[in-house]
Amino acid sequence: MNVVTFPRSRSTSGVSRSPLTMSPLLIKISKDFATIWTTIDPIGNVAIFAGLTASLTRAERRRTALRATVYAAVILVVAVVAGQIILDAIGIHLRSLKVAGGIILFLFGLQMLFGRVDAKAGAPEPGRDLAVFPLAVPSIAGPGAMMAVILLTDNDVYTVAEQAQTGVVLLVVLLLTYILLLFSDAILRIIGRSGAAILVRVMGIILASLAVEIVLTTLGVATWAPVSR
Repeated sequence: MNVVTFPRSRSTSGVSRSPLTMSPLLIKISKDFATIWTTIDPIGNVAIFAGLTASLTRAERRRTALRATVYAAVILVVAVVAGQIILDAIGIHLRSLKVAGGIILFLFGLQMLFGRVDAKAGAPEPGRDLAVFPLAVPSIAGPGAMMAVILLTDNDVYTVAEQAQTGVVLLVVLLLTYILLLFSDAILRIIGRSGAAILVRVMGIILASLAVEIVLTTLGVATWAPVSR
């Protein structure tokens, strides 16, 4: 009787496997998304949008959401281009910009964490376009978002390809913001205003952590010493 034998598979017990690590590209995309998402704050803008457009029809709400998102995208792109030109003309050192930007983002995160009392969601002045103010500025394209996109697309640090990736991440976040604005009423019915407030505070913690990481990396103290065994 013929016995059919199959080749043995090689044992992998002696082969050391490297731990699962994220690629630098995926790490940068993740950090870009987290930073841009938390500074634009789509969840917080849902409550603001729902309050400001409560008296508008469904069609008017859709047009307002679209125009606000487009205006915010234009403003953030202009901030990236003009910010780079101004910084190069003034001659501000990269480390100074990173430390200042990290501090601003940290304070912005604290604002989100502890809540902010302002007149954003109040009634707009007669004749004022809601899509421009306060939705596009300062709700979506606020100072924190402008500083974030400038830091994440610095010409002296990132290549053109990396800046293009950050631009794509920005557009994705703005698209998600537009979708959330369209369904603002349904979202608030599901999670409630208390749930939205909790999510905003969680994002504030994330943003503050990212800001601290930016400052520590710039100062050269972000590489933590390995734990001695």
